[in-house]
Amino acid sequence: MQSGIEFFTATCLNWQPLLKEERHQQIVLESLQFHVRESRIWIYAYVIMPNHVHVLWRKQDEWIDKSVQQQFLKFTAQQIKFNLIKHFPQDLKKYRSTQSDRMYHFWERRPYKATMFTREIIEQKIDYIHNNPVEAGLCELPEQYRLSSAMYYYCNQADNLVTHYMEHI
Repeated sequence: MQSGIEFFTATCLNWQPLLKEERHQQIVLESLQFHVRESRIWIYAYVIMPNHVHVLWRKQDEWIDKSVQQQFLKFTAQQIKFNLIKHFPQDLKKYRSTQSDRMYHFWERRPYKATMFTREIIEQKIDYIHNNPVEAGLCELPEQYRLSSAMYYYCNQADNLVTHYMEHI
């Protein structure tokens, strides 16, 4: 099996439900789509929850040493900030940064990242990702949650973000 399949979690600052806003969900999806379209990553599974994002991805060869994660977090934070300024300026105070290098902070520092080395662990993570909305009470079945790759796996529904994990094992 090829190495380098990563389980990545980005959590909204203080677990705020920042991603309940539809435009913010779209920003996350657009960023993931950009990275896939530009041949930077393959995505095997994802879910966008109200206060965090899980992605199972693998960087494509020329991006191995580059920080796709950092670019993803920076782009989404900037776009979310612009949306809040325009539509929800009263919410910005929740994300005011105490650091001198930025005015706002939307993601928790040090997102979780772990490399998956076996098919069994990859499949456990895919199940975990897809069951996250069920466990949170957002739906009854994984495939009912529209902000995830569950429909791709459970219902064979095309998803331009997702590559089947078995293609790279």
